[in-house]
Amino acid sequence: MQANLARRLRPRTIDEIIGQRHLVGEGKIIRRMVETKLLSSMILYGPPGIGKTSIASAIAGTADMAFRTFNATSDKKTKLQEIAAEAQFSGQLVLLLDEIHRLDKPKQDFLLPLLENGEIILIGATTENPYFSVVPAIRSRVQIFELKPLTPEDIAVAVDRAISDADRGFDFDVTLDEDAKQFLIHSTNGDVRSALNSLELAVLSSSDHHVTLDDMANSLQKSAATFDKDGDAHYDLLSALQKSIRGSDVNASLHYAARLIEGGDLQSLARRLMVIAYEDIGLANPDAGARTVTAVTAAERLGFPESRIPLANVVVDLALSPKSNAAYIAMDTAIADLHKHGVLPIPPHLQDGHYAGAKKLGRAEDYQYPHNFPGHWVDQQYLPDKLKNADYFHSDGLGKYERALQLRQEEINRHKNK
Repeated sequence: MQANLARRLRPRTIDEIIGQRHLVGEGKIIRRMVETKLLSSMILYGPPGIGKTSIASAIAGTADMAFRTFNATSDKKTKLQEIAAEAQFSGQLVLLLDEIHRLDKPKQDFLLPLLENGEIILIGATTENPYFSVVPAIRSRVQIFELKPLTPEDIAVAVDRAISDADRGFDFDVTLDEDAKQFLIHSTNGDVRSALNSLELAVLSSSDHHVTLDDMANSLQKSAATFDKDGDAHYDLLSALQKSIRGSDVNASLHYAARLIEGGDLQSLARRLMVIAYEDIGLANPDAGARTVTAVTAAERLGFPESRIPLANVVVDLALSPKSNAAYIAMDTAIADLHKHGVLPIPPHLQDGHYAGAKKLGRAEDYQYPHNFPGHWVDQQYLPDKLKNADYFHSDGLGKYERALQLRQEEINRHKNK
């Protein structure tokens, strides 16, 4: 029986891996390990379908090593023993240990000596944060790498490869309407396995192997009604969401978020909510930023449909929070000054004085340590001479936290003017 499309297209070498350039790009850590043949055990963690198994098989393929798999939940210890015996007989092999966070104590105890003697290169895969979910005994013997969600552009590479590769993709002509392709790559939340499974279903269920937007929507079981065929409306929708939250209209905020959820675009929605938390709410309610990151992380872990629950919480939270863009505007003003004046000399008393010869150069002389003064503050110049009177941060003081910052700033300014 022929393997499914996602399995057939699994990367054979590290050069075929889609995305994860921070790990497998030129000069990056996993590529360097493979190229220098200095492999070490590791744990890869991140959302489903983003390349954990692919990286493991590609490492084995590039290094020309045997590749075996083991599932911590469903496979028995005897299979692990068979893999260990194979490694001892034929030499080092790569073992993908899926759901490593579920590995029970007997299997852990059997595995640890194999990690110590290097007979097995372990690549653990998990959707859970291993710093919390994997036992320290294993964690201390491996390197830990976080994988990032794939972008729509990454998914498009996999889709194009499936259509064009007659050996491992489809061995017959397939035509995919552009709006169907765009709907597919934006609706699978960076999950390449889900995208390829949906593409295969759409192609094989079409008598002429021509896939339309409706075919793809049926295969994904998602409505295409909210999908933008020309691209502009997608950004209009994100803009409407941000402006509704900025305007504190909770009902409109929920409406536009619902359209993104129904369109399956978790990645764009999550990214925009984090931007809003810091651009529009900011210091008026700084805890909202942390809550947004937590909710988005939960949503990415859960996936649809459950992800709508933490997303609903954060949309309501942001829409009804007090608003401030004071910090954001302050930073943009500081950047504008940097572009205008260039890199100006740092005042000598602020320069590093922790090295031999610094005193002779006049570094850090006359610096006054604020903690030695009442209120932990002393009047001294911090900005470069040309900008010493610059004033970037202007608060409206709408939230309790920002009001406290504003009062502190006013107090400092009063002392400066004495």
